[in-house]
Amino acid sequence: MSELKKGELVVSAIKNGTAIDRIPPQSLFKVISMLGLEKIHTQITFGNNLDSKKLGKKAIIKITDKFFDDGEINKIALVAPEAKLNTIRDYQVVEKREVKVPDEVTGIAKCVNPKCITNNEQITTKFYVTAKKPVTLKCHYCEKMIEQEQMTIL
Repeated sequence: MSELKKGELVVSAIKNGTAIDRIPPQSLFKVISMLGLEKIHTQITFGNNLDSKKLGKKAIIKITDKFFDDGEINKIALVAPEAKLNTIRDYQVVEKREVKVPDEVTGIAKCVNPKCITNNEQITTKFYVTAKKPVTLKCHYCEKMIEQEQMTIL
């Protein structure tokens, strides 16, 4: 068994699952909540405000036996556009994937305009992405602009 250097922490490896890396620290709990990770019954490990050479500080989440579909990945991209997903099988990273903010977002975010038709009738939300860093959306119906920190993910 190797010895830890002073100040080092050990985060256990997972056999199968997903590691979400490069999450902005302020977005960690938003990612956990919007993916419903508090309801998962498998092992979840997360760290926040970890040192990062690229970002300064970052957060990371490791989830055992959980793999994400495109809809979930698009949600992650809206609040953590620089995140990376590592798919792990038998303790090995078998796929590395950068999240990509899509050009259009349908049924994922809520319009902040209380008068928007999507907030008053059974209509699926639709937005155009006008900026990817930070993410900015424009509502297809009322044309309201929504900044990343204002977003409510459905």
